[in-house]
Amino acid sequence: MEDIVKPLKIPAQMAIYADQHNILHLVQSLVSSLAVDQPDDPISYLLLLLRDSSVHVPRVVLLGPPAVGKHTLAQKLCADLGAVHVTIECLLDNQSEISEQARQYTLKQQVPDDLLVLLIQERLKHTDCFNKGWVLDGLPQTRLQARSLQQGGVIAKHVVILEAPEEVLLERYRGRLVDSLTGDVYHETFIKPDVDAVGKGVEKKVSESQLMAELQRYRCEVTGLSSAYCHILKTVDADQPPLDIYQQVLAFLRTQRCSRTPRILLLGPPGSGKTHQAKLLAEKYKMVDVCWTELLRWAEADQSAVGEEVRSHLPAALPDSVTLQLVQERLSQVDCSSRGWILHHLPCDLQHVKHLQQSPNSPNRVFFLELTDDLCLERLTLRTTDPVTGLSFHAVTRPAPDSEVQNRLQSRSEDSTRTVTHALSVYRTHTAGLQCVFPEGVHIDADQDPQSVFEVLEKHLTSD
Repeated sequence: MEDIVKPLKIPAQMAIYADQHNILHLVQSLVSSLAVDQPDDPISYLLLLLRDSSVHVPRVVLLGPPAVGKHTLAQKLCADLGAVHVTIECLLDNQSEISEQARQYTLKQQVPDDLLVLLIQERLKHTDCFNKGWVLDGLPQTRLQARSLQQGGVIAKHVVILEAPEEVLLERYRGRLVDSLTGDVYHETFIKPDVDAVGKGVEKKVSESQLMAELQRYRCEVTGLSSAYCHILKTVDADQPPLDIYQQVLAFLRTQRCSRTPRILLLGPPGSGKTHQAKLLAEKYKMVDVCWTELLRWAEADQSAVGEEVRSHLPAALPDSVTLQLVQERLSQVDCSSRGWILHHLPCDLQHVKHLQQSPNSPNRVFFLELTDDLCLERLTLRTTDPVTGLSFHAVTRPAPDSEVQNRLQSRSEDSTRTVTHALSVYRTHTAGLQCVFPEGVHIDADQDPQSVFEVLEKHLTSD
């Protein structure tokens, strides 16, 4: 039976409609709430949820090594956002059968993964967490716990990892004070307790061996935790004033995760770094990197009718109809429609871009990487390639690592001064028109290190 059933293919027009009306985000929120709350009457529950604003409440995971400042930051965030502060201590103090089972374990790190996941799920089902949102402080502790929570419908909107050098953590831990009555954390130097405002149970915690053991456990798990939340993760340097940390985290929490399937068009002059930035975005967000020059090479080698038509026109420019057909066929494939795509090095012909904008696969993010002609020439004409490895090097910014590689380096014909100058002239001819077609396009200064450019791209990609 399976051999004769046609595969389900969602039309590209549906993706555009869902994108414009934010349907995917709505469905994700509803399904997540259903999985967490498991109501007896799902239909009535969904109707109530559609009328409620709770889908917009904060759902935050705050992670980091011991003594990095998670607890203090979580308390301030919860106070300002009105969210519920969820710690492992409050989970164990809860008067439930599951909590009673967990309290049988003497150390919190020894609570089994499945039991801790049940504790978290049970707590987040409560009305206060549903209506106000929550901040998980130091939870989950392992990648397995994170995946189990996600499979159980506990979907965070934002995940923050605080980082600090080991010597900073030791300094903070040595001076840490804990109020045994309230659980509030202070420090002998940085955050001194107000004697009139705290109970008499303020104690000093100085067990460095326990700190090192917890730090080692955290280091073993942080890579897995980061991979589980890579799409909604922000790492913050905690070795700075608390107010600066708080402002950075709060700014991140105020961004909304991009629920739309990303369809990104990267524009810019040759040498502005489009290929490198597309690669970085594709690797992190699992999107499809669609480079026009590579697509053209693939089509030229293809033995289909399309390949034959492409070969009949090369090396001259392809007709608009063939160019658009190649692009639309690639962007309509399942991997692009499901994972999203990044298109770059499309011919800068204004008609091509206009047709793309009006097609079912129109981009929903457009970026202009800005760079002067002089810098473009410097980047490309000084670039050489190793024919053995395919790696590119630059005489100034990235020289070859050794003499053996240097002897193999070759300059490409497309990087000659004459070729680059012509390509720049063609792009500049259409620049004003491109900006008119995409007035909402984001302009980014490409005259900075690639990681800084990527961070700006990422900021705009992950915000509504």
